[in-house]
Amino acid sequence: MTLELTPHPSTPCRAVDRIEVDVSRLQRSLVLCFTLYGDLSDVKGLPATGTASTADRADELWRTTCLEAFVGPADASQYLELNLSPMGNWAAYQFSQYRKGMAPADIPAPKLRVATQPAALSLTAYVETPPDLPPSSPLRCGVSAVVQTQDGAISYWALAHPPGKPDFHHDAGFAHILAPAEVS
Repeated sequence: MTLELTPHPSTPCRAVDRIEVDVSRLQRSLVLCFTLYGDLSDVKGLPATGTASTADRADELWRTTCLEAFVGPADASQYLELNLSPMGNWAAYQFSQYRKGMAPADIPAPKLRVATQPAALSLTAYVETPPDLPPSSPLRCGVSAVVQTQDGAISYWALAHPPGKPDFHHDAGFAHILAPAEVS
């Protein structure tokens, strides 16, 4: 299912026209496929041309262009935050509840593939989920993006935005339910 992100009303973006995300589950993995469309020459933090692949784990990726996913059990308050840089870096954090108990998530490096074109960028990530996100249970999911333009302006995109300032951790952002994975 293709989901479309919208910019927060207080942070429009002149460089990106739309962001689409496909989210699916395979056994113990999430598959996230982000596609950004627009004048990407004005977006900061993108590979120049061609492709990029998984690089190093890094903190504070959200300070520039970053694609994100938040997933947790449908019936619990804990969740996993994934940060994926189009440059290939990544981060993952576990939270015990809304913005509390943050700790690095003990997961292997996701497999990333980034491809750029003049008017589109796609990032596909294969992410192994931790044991507290069993494939037999539905997951609440939020997907989002931070887009920084060359002049430093930042735009926040999400499936849904809470009232007030942008906040990807807020329950309003967990606007999609992922069905249990098909186990073979």
